Amino acid sequence: MRPDGKRVKGLPPILAAIPYIMPKRYDAMNTITEYVDEDLMKEYLRAKRREGKRVNHMTLLLAAYYKAVLLNPKVNYFVMNRKIYERSHFCVSFAMLKKLPDGTPDETTLKLYIEPTDTIFTIQEKMDKIIADNSGTEAKNSTDKFASFMLSIPLLPRFVLWLARLLDNWGILPKAIVELSPFHTSLFITNLASIRTSYIHHHCYDFGTTSVFICMGKPVPDFMSGNYDKKIMPLGVVMDERICSGYEFAMFNSDFRRFLKNPEVLETPFGENLKL
Repeated sequence: MRPDGKRVKGLPPILAAIPYIMPKRYDAMNTITEYVDEDLMKEYLRAKRREGKRVNHMTLLLAAYYKAVLLNPKVNYFVMNRKIYERSHFCVSFAMLKKLPDGTPDETTLKLYIEPTDTIFTIQEKMDKIIADNSGTEAKNSTDKFASFMLSIPLLPRFVLWLARLLDNWGILPKAIVELSPFHTSLFITNLASIRTSYIHHHCYDFGTTSVFICMGKPVPDFMSGNYDKKIMPLGVVMDERICSGYEFAMFNSDFRRFLKNPEVLETPFGENLKL
């Protein structure tokens, strides 16, 4: 059995056949732009700040996303070597921008695990800690160190990636490699709103197990309702259509939006009162 999941058996024949029809993740990418209520999110974040609790936009989105995943677990499935797997955990990868000693920008990728006992506040605590641990100009996480070592030896990167793909296809890629790889993740998220940039539809990597990629864009006037005094945030969503049906993803999206409209339910452990 893979270190990050177990194979889903007993699938309807057509669902089991789809990964053979579309063996590559880039064959199976569906894209959509979702819009969430920026004013409602800011109102909640400001209320928490007045209570002395700092929560940011990404944490709020992640909390609502994960609680919706608990109700719709197929969104956390992944496909590897034409087989569908149920992931044994939930984690999110995201990029962090920092500056080198000479002032030039540098980027590192971080990975955070979320559990049913977490709340929106513990997610923020985890995120603050992992960012603090990696924000120093000399800070290098395990992923950075492994990549630097691999790139330091000629021909090694190509061989290592070839071997990693081979072992991953067989389901025997070591757990240590899976844990340090940002591409073996339930969700990859990037916040382009933080640099005042519009969203994009970012591809899901074919290497690894990334099933969903979300890009947060800078808020824009609410052109959908015609109320231009109101702001909405666009989310560029790309997902591997092989992990669940369109109906199941629609149900997930409905729950995700419901939790964003009532963020107070995210303040108790996610595994409790799921139907709220």
